[in-house]
Amino acid sequence: MKTPGWIPRLAPVVAGVVALWGASALARVGGGESYDSGRSDSGGDDSGLIALVLELLIRLVIQYPAVGIPLLLIAIGVYVYVKRRDGSDSTRKALDEAEAGKRTTVAARDVDRWVGALKARDSAFDLIAFLDRARRSFIDLQEAWFVRNLDPVRRFLSDATFTRLAIQLKLLDAQGIRDAIADVQVLDLQIIGLEQSPFFDTVHLRIKAQLRDDVAAATDTDEEARSLAKRKSLEPFTEVWSFVRKPGASSKDTQGACPNCGAVFAGGASNQCDFCKAIVNSGHYDWVLAEITQGSEYVRSAGEAIDGFAQLQARDPELNAEVLEDRASLCFWKWVDAQSSNESTKLAKLAVPAFTAELRTQLETLAGQHKRMAFIECAVGAVNLLAVSQAEGVDLAYLELRWSARSGLVPQADRRPTLPSRPQRSVFVLQRSATALTPPKYGLSTARCPNCGAPLTDNASVSCEFCGTLLATGERDWVLRDVLTWEAWAAVSVARANPVSAVSPRPLAQVDAEERQRLLYVMASIAAADGTIDAREKKLLKQCADRWSVPFANVELALTAGPALFDRLIARGSVEAEGFLEELVKMALVDGRIDASERQLLAKAALHLGMTAKLKELLLPR
Repeated sequence: MKTPGWIPRLAPVVAGVVALWGASALARVGGGESYDSGRSDSGGDDSGLIALVLELLIRLVIQYPAVGIPLLLIAIGVYVYVKRRDGSDSTRKALDEAEAGKRTTVAARDVDRWVGALKARDSAFDLIAFLDRARRSFIDLQEAWFVRNLDPVRRFLSDATFTRLAIQLKLLDAQGIRDAIADVQVLDLQIIGLEQSPFFDTVHLRIKAQLRDDVAAATDTDEEARSLAKRKSLEPFTEVWSFVRKPGASSKDTQGACPNCGAVFAGGASNQCDFCKAIVNSGHYDWVLAEITQGSEYVRSAGEAIDGFAQLQARDPELNAEVLEDRASLCFWKWVDAQSSNESTKLAKLAVPAFTAELRTQLETLAGQHKRMAFIECAVGAVNLLAVSQAEGVDLAYLELRWSARSGLVPQADRRPTLPSRPQRSVFVLQRSATALTPPKYGLSTARCPNCGAPLTDNASVSCEFCGTLLATGERDWVLRDVLTWEAWAAVSVARANPVSAVSPRPLAQVDAEERQRLLYVMASIAAADGTIDAREKKLLKQCADRWSVPFANVELALTAGPALFDRLIARGSVEAEGFLEELVKMALVDGRIDASERQLLAKAALHLGMTAKLKELLLPR
């Protein structure tokens, strides 16, 4: 039978459907809902299976149209039905909303106390006016995200937040997709936390909202994308927005005006007032959005002392955790951007030359192999300052970043690779000269020259183009020195890296869902790298997954992917192997005991890691 001429032309059309079907949009500003919470009811990204099924259907349509066409029509019908029900991840969303309710509920008396504390520093503070302004900011940012132009809202975004959103939009565009959003509605706003220091007031605001969202092609117009979103049902969600402002600033309506002098402010790349030269997003004059956290991931600050911080602050009185964490977030997103775009120069002004040179070599090697690093649904769960220290004429800061992404090495030509999502835990090491001081006038505007305040650019120069100040060495500001795995940080204390300071990494305060899942992912990948997984070892992993409340389907992904799930695996007998084993033992001891299955899993892990003797030491009674 001759194949009709329209049948082969169906292949690219269906391939396009596969791309959008398998794609998962960030769906909300910043992609926070893509952060792998460990509460997913599914086994991960099934777009690979979908692509395989549709490929088989296309073959049937071409070779046996009498059978293939009816099957294809049935498949399309099932797809439309499922999409209309919007049930593919409804369980996860329901779980996340329930978790958000628990984490963001506060007593009325606490709200009154926080408002009173804000009024004590700013007599003009008015809660209703603050909430109304936050509502406008929320809606404005949703619209800016949808039209893919953040310039209108840049004035109230910290530099790290602006960079994060801009890079996430680039990552979406690299996949050939965009977010389609419609009918944004704010349902409720409430202050759920306040942190005050000599440097900043941080207000944590719970925002309950709903919108319609979908995935559109990057080439779709705003009207086409909006129309697509309007076909979806309204989805409720909860986010926590953290606004930061310098103590002493007075509340006033600054819409369309400079928050310092009141002159008309039209925006611009410099975010600086033409009249008084104030940097409007520094947090010195007005509230700045420093973080967007999903309600299901919000954790109240424990207020723990930071190792070495008091000693360094004695020399540098303006040193504060808020600016350091914002700077680390900025470095993280530029690190992601540099890898995903294969342009190490994105870090030229923010990292020491040795780090940038090593990254450039890695990217050139990948390019020669026709491979690249892909980051899909990249989202940050938390940034926490762990410790600071001094050694060899430099200050060092260690910051933990909890993040997740569908990331890994893929062929250069593959724009929408099938990658499983995995939680990550990295420690970013920042460095600056021991004679450097925190510049007080720039605040949370951390993507600027510390000398003249000019915005940093992405070209290959390691100096400021405006004043010539050398930036990459850290003589004046914090720059990226290294990115460590959590295991490397946990095993090699700062004291061993820097003999001048006796600082040790803080113990894990809470073994949460993300960390449980990450550890089992790594364990499964290490086991798979050794060869065949026997039934007994798989059973052990399942028993521990059940005991630690980790979906076993996610662990099976790691078993299937093996070493490919991670850029590199932990080397046998290394300090990272020791650190990983210690984390596994902490996990098993979280309830005060180690049962038989956990003990067997630990023994298997120690064998894979070359750490059998170390395990005996770790299991000795303390």
